[in-house]
Amino acid sequence: MEETSGERNTKFICRQKNNNFRGRKGGLDSSSLPANRAIEGRIRFLKKKIAEESIGLSLLKRKTMLQVNHEYLSIGRQCELLGLSRSTYYYQPCGESAENLAVMKAIDMLYTKYPFYGARRMVVNLPIEYQPINVKKVRRLMKLMGIEAIYPKPNLSKPDSQHKIFPYLLRGKKIEKVNQVWSTDITYIPMSNGFFYLCAIVDWYSRYILSWEISNTLTTEFCVKALKTALKSSGKPEIFNTDQGSQFTSNDFIEVLIAQEILISMDGKGRALDNIFVERFWRTIKYEYIYLHEFKDGKELVDGLLKFIQFYNFERKHQSLLYLTPNEVFNERLPITKNSTKLNKM
Repeated sequence: MEETSGERNTKFICRQKNNNFRGRKGGLDSSSLPANRAIEGRIRFLKKKIAEESIGLSLLKRKTMLQVNHEYLSIGRQCELLGLSRSTYYYQPCGESAENLAVMKAIDMLYTKYPFYGARRMVVNLPIEYQPINVKKVRRLMKLMGIEAIYPKPNLSKPDSQHKIFPYLLRGKKIEKVNQVWSTDITYIPMSNGFFYLCAIVDWYSRYILSWEISNTLTTEFCVKALKTALKSSGKPEIFNTDQGSQFTSNDFIEVLIAQEILISMDGKGRALDNIFVERFWRTIKYEYIYLHEFKDGKELVDGLLKFIQFYNFERKHQSLLYLTPNEVFNERLPITKNSTKLNKM
């Protein structure tokens, strides 16, 4: 049957539309590709954001989940699923210079002696060999070390909405027995070629060091590990006291305590005396051991800490314990014949 000229024109127009559609991406012509790429980039960003929020893991923890020789997934695909950029995987942080490490050790010694020193006071009190030094540099190094001046501050910032802050439960409370109150904190440990962080858990009544862990980063994981070790080896306390650091307000840390039905107490911001027994231990270990030795690596530090904490728990007699050792009070349950320790109202 012979086609009319109108039918031929209609078929030509349809073919032309089909050809135009094949040249498009997502139904758009080539002139709209840059805008389309922008939309796709935005979608990729949202996918990463969603992945990060749904997984709920720290950056460091997600990085440790990457497998270099995964059978099916490339590094790029793994990064996408974990909400990481590929540059995060390949990035290697630069360590601090020898000069900065020396400054950090000097800052730590000053801070241990004068915990109320902020960055400006640190600048004017650092030894002459580190002068002149910029207050911004000192502030950055103090932040890296995880320290700040201890003094009451106005409530200028709110804690992370996902991290619950608990009230301080120990004001005026009598501490009369072991496993009544445990406490924890983190301190900076200088090394010959770097630094570590030390987390320790202390029984308030006996001053016994229940457990400890070190890490080269300020993450939650090594604090949770120290907590679980203490609970496994020493039972559980009635109250567990911490500061308001993000490691101790994190869900991973809090959930361990809640699961054990332990009451949670948190220091007021900038109040050194709220966690005084851990602060005293930091002073002891630094003046009697850390500052007297140079540690080359993590193994040397661990070996040294093992020896000193063993000495501290089993041999070092404490005046506050009427010259008993922490072990004699905590494990052997020898009585302290003085009035029970009582915290003054603060």
